[in-house]
Amino acid sequence: MNMPAMQNNRQVSPVQKMTGILSSESVQQQFKNALGENSGVFVASIIDVYGSDNYLQKCEPKTVIMEALKAATLKLPINKNLGFAYIVPYKGKATMQIGYKGLIQLAQRTGHYKYINAGKVFEGEMVGENKLTGEIDMSGVKTSDAVVGYFAYIELLNGFSKIEFRTTKEITDHAKKFSQSFNTSFSPWKKHFDRMAIKTVLKSLLSTYGIMTVEMSSAMVSEAYETPQDEIEMEANSGEMIDINMEEPAQVEAPKEPGPMTDEEKTAIQAEEAAGADSGTQSSGPDF
Repeated sequence: MNMPAMQNNRQVSPVQKMTGILSSESVQQQFKNALGENSGVFVASIIDVYGSDNYLQKCEPKTVIMEALKAATLKLPINKNLGFAYIVPYKGKATMQIGYKGLIQLAQRTGHYKYINAGKVFEGEMVGENKLTGEIDMSGVKTSDAVVGYFAYIELLNGFSKIEFRTTKEITDHAKKFSQSFNTSFSPWKKHFDRMAIKTVLKSLLSTYGIMTVEMSSAMVSEAYETPQDEIEMEANSGEMIDINMEEPAQVEAPKEPGPMTDEEKTAIQAEEAAGADSGTQSSGPDF
């Protein structure tokens, strides 16, 4: 008499539930519309990413699929090892984040860039700055291994060029103000400061002076919301995007000291760290 009840109580695993939803005709068609014949491979990668992340499995499968569809629309793979886009769990909600490589990929797709470069500036290399034109002279000779700042540079095929430079202190102040994880031992700012600094400067330059296509605009919006919820609320109150605009809103108060972190928050921070990896890439034409 108890056998039917036992069968009814048999639980469906999160991965099985995800697989079932992805196999529906309506969902399959959405990914086909975005990726054409490559949709099958992308859908398989969703199952792989979802199945390998216990924290992501705590998110509702439909929300994971919707975030994955955003990456598919931008034609960015979500495989963590590639570093183009990520589906990150945070407090039970899935969020799509554009990786450092994803921003560069979208920029080069415009076909307007001749050079894209970003990196560290060592002591002695920076000679001065022309405030009128914005030009920065980095013709000096390195005198030590001390990093005094970070730069990003773009040059378009039409001849327009722009460089942005921020001192190490400016980057540090920026991170303290806008990164809720900055004062934790898990923060990518603690483990990979150079990578996060370079990513911040490049994002700022691309969003301010770069070619803003529909794809690039969508990517920048996604990047603005890759931080914890309290930082998103801070951004909404200030009216400016986190880690993108060159000018930081003076009226925004610095975040309070964070309390003990949950495992999900640690996972989100680790994903942020991955998104800031592989910095200092240079582009020269289509072989970027």
